[in-house]
Amino acid sequence: MISSLHMVFFLIALALIFDIFNGFHDAANSVATVVITHVLSPVQAVFWAAFFNFVAAFVFGTGVAQTISNKLIDPKIVDTYVIFGGLFGAIIWDMITWLMALPTSSSHAIISGYAGAAIAKAGFGSLLLKGWAPVILFLLISPLIGFLLGYCFMVATIWLSHSRERHKAERTFRHLQLLSAGAYSLGHGTNDAQKTMGIIAALLVASGKKEWTVGHVHLLWVKHELAMWIILSCHAAMAIGTMLGGWRIVKTMGSRITPHLRPIGGFSAELAAATTIGLATLASVPISTTHAIAGAISGVGATRGWHAVRWIWARRIVYAWVLTFPGAALVGAAGYWLAHFGIEPFVAH
Repeated sequence: MISSLHMVFFLIALALIFDIFNGFHDAANSVATVVITHVLSPVQAVFWAAFFNFVAAFVFGTGVAQTISNKLIDPKIVDTYVIFGGLFGAIIWDMITWLMALPTSSSHAIISGYAGAAIAKAGFGSLLLKGWAPVILFLLISPLIGFLLGYCFMVATIWLSHSRERHKAERTFRHLQLLSAGAYSLGHGTNDAQKTMGIIAALLVASGKKEWTVGHVHLLWVKHELAMWIILSCHAAMAIGTMLGGWRIVKTMGSRITPHLRPIGGFSAELAAATTIGLATLASVPISTTHAIAGAISGVGATRGWHAVRWIWARRIVYAWVLTFPGAALVGAAGYWLAHFGIEPFVAH
């Protein structure tokens, strides 16, 4: 028989595996522009991104984690099987889309998988609609915000540098792109890692105690204040995943949406995406970092005319995003039933 405590530890490990895969799957978002513009080599880029993914643990709070843990799904219906279903749905969906080289959103996958598992257990009444409203809003408008900011930042940087010699301006933006890539990875790390923190927090609350301890180590404080080990482990897992890379998606993000991206464009796109993610994080709203960077790259390309953006690739990405909601939810529901009927009989209560 499996003890309930062992089940909790297994799901914490599974959540961190999802976090690693999240970093792996979304590594292209963090490094595509800086690699395509030849500012950094692929190896240098992933280490640069991974560093800022981890540093983000010390910069932002945990508002996004609290939204995930107690504002989307009725805490009364959450149990270990719902958590398993959510993680199962997100991991399987990420694997499918990675194999297809589609830059879909891990944020969509984990939220949809979690919701699908909850619906499988208790129906649509398990969803807290008030909490979903800002999440759905930001998931829908974040690519538009990224697009508009990318367009505006690109126009502004062109205007500010128009009097400089081209090779000098190019050299300046190659240096500035290091900062913008770091800023984007900082935002990516904090928003995406907090989603896993929220899942772990929901799991520990669902275990039936207000405060878990093992020895002298506090696993969760009351009122969902996260212990430091949760914060650091999630950011570390995200950084490890980023270092492992996600090269199948780099080409799609970096050159297929808009070709011939230069350092000035990479800087503008990364700064726009970082701003979009930062605003959402400060509002405690989980958003798709994939949405933000893809929208920003499209906005930068659009400054050269609508023909400069390969809209067929943008449409393909949008189709994949739309499919993620029902797809990951269905896999999450299947994961819940798998856990409920396949694992529960072997768990000691």
